[in-house]
Amino acid sequence: MSASTLSRPASPLRPRLLGRSVVNLVVFVSVLYTLLPVLWLVLASAKDRDALFSSDFLSLTDFSFVQNMKDLFAMDGGLYGRWYGNSLLYAVLGAALGALISIACGYAFDKYRFAHKEKLFGLVLAAVMVPQTVLALPLYLMASGTGLVNTFWAVFIPVLFNPFGVYLGRIFSQGYVPDEVLEAARMDGAGELAAYFRVALRMLGPGLVTIFLFQLTAIWNNFFLPMVMLSDQDLYPVSLGLYSWNSSASVSPEYYPVVIMGSLLAVVPLILAFALLQRFWRSGLTAGAVK
Repeated sequence: MSASTLSRPASPLRPRLLGRSVVNLVVFVSVLYTLLPVLWLVLASAKDRDALFSSDFLSLTDFSFVQNMKDLFAMDGGLYGRWYGNSLLYAVLGAALGALISIACGYAFDKYRFAHKEKLFGLVLAAVMVPQTVLALPLYLMASGTGLVNTFWAVFIPVLFNPFGVYLGRIFSQGYVPDEVLEAARMDGAGELAAYFRVALRMLGPGLVTIFLFQLTAIWNNFFLPMVMLSDQDLYPVSLGLYSWNSSASVSPEYYPVVIMGSLLAVVPLILAFALLQRFWRSGLTAGAVK
């Protein structure tokens, strides 16, 4: 057997190795693009006001992380702590209730028959394509008519209803809740509510966590709706509060370090939520439920 014959099997590996290298390069660039702003935020949060605009930004001198943290919670009478609490209340409570509402609506669309079901679901899908900024003015007019403008409820109530969450709820219900399991529960004497809360809702755990994470991210980063609805700074979420401080930084430069430190702390809840809930997100709770 000649040497050329022995070397033939190595040639098909070249396109495979080339494709793998391209994929790894794309992944590396994507990770770099994602992490560089976070790295800059971490470095900038540890600098004082003068070091932020100096040429030795990456040096380890002028380290004032602790002082920036103290200044952040002392600025304007500790207003940032209130904003942070508002955001946690809006986001965590709103995402939890919104996820429960969305998963229940999706379950109803999947498991029950009622008049004009598919037409109503078509409206839900159409609502997914409507930008939230378009709805801000109608929501403001409705809140103004009911006297809810500049109140907690003006921001909290609209975030409870998410058309995309309803769509996901129906998809998860189709994939995670077999009809046979519900029929078995009904044969055992369970009513519709009991079958939903005791059987279906447990199976919909991954879907519930997924919708919760989507809702949490959307509400935490929500900016335009609070800006339209609120004028009382005590009701601001973190996003709107930092925007107001950043607007004041051009006149009062002492706001720059606290805005950067506040931005760093603002991403912590989202990181913790994804880190703590990803195992529930990935798990298939109904594996083996139907023989």
